[in-house]
Amino acid sequence: MRTAVMTDTNSGISKEMGDSLGIYVLPMPVIVGSHDYLEGISITHPELYEAILAGTDVSSSQPSPGSLTDMWDGILEEGYDEIVYVPMSSGLSSSCWAAKSLAEEYEGKVQVADNHRISVTLRDSVFDAAALAREGRTAKEIREYLEKHAYDSSIYITVNSLDLLRKSGRVTAAAAAIATVMHLKPVLTIQGGKLDTFSKARGVRHSENTMLKAIAEDIRTRFADAPKERVSIGAAGTFQNPEDEEAWLRAVEEAFPGHPVFYGRLACSIACHVSVDAIGIGVSVRY
Repeated sequence: MRTAVMTDTNSGISKEMGDSLGIYVLPMPVIVGSHDYLEGISITHPELYEAILAGTDVSSSQPSPGSLTDMWDGILEEGYDEIVYVPMSSGLSSSCWAAKSLAEEYEGKVQVADNHRISVTLRDSVFDAAALAREGRTAKEIREYLEKHAYDSSIYITVNSLDLLRKSGRVTAAAAAIATVMHLKPVLTIQGGKLDTFSKARGVRHSENTMLKAIAEDIRTRFADAPKERVSIGAAGTFQNPEDEEAWLRAVEEAFPGHPVFYGRLACSIACHVSVDAIGIGVSVRY
């Protein structure tokens, strides 16, 4: 069996990276003002950041059913026997359930894995899926593995501005106003695909330290039995300045020596909610 691996850009995997790794990547749509764009195709991260800073309304959107089925059909026409599709968590978007419904028409040839992840932890899941496919596992076996190990991960993120989260209804206007007046940086967490408040920090440095300590505690407790080389840590963000990306990556590397550490820019569809200069970190146990 030839099994293809497919994801969307919420994983932080660009189409170019996917092409180089043999992974199919569906660009996620974003809406800027009254115009629709596709991440990495018709809009770049700097262009989206510019729109956000200019006060333009931005929002994320679901891929159209046709864009999904057209890609699936094209992959199968290339000679693959089946596909495992690893989209963003069903807890953060209904696009996963829409994909599962569409996949029913493919008589098992398309397996949609809901492993409740996004961004850097979703990226690790996709790489695990690719490794399993190279071993000859079927799409069903890969989906079952990813869903079984879905919760072997954590994400923490702090935002510079609550405006977009307020507009999307994820925080109240009153909470956003209080945080702004008191110079508080909320640290949010994603556990199993749900976005929740983890803590509040005063200032960027404090919020960074809070996230690093949270990841260290997860490694010490939840992932204590996993070998260090399998505990992957992803620094992430929507930084305007590349030097800030490098500084955050260095801070994470210094905090977790011996662990595989990488930097993954947060997807445009995520930036539509967390705004510019958000800082994130994720941990997951790799296959």
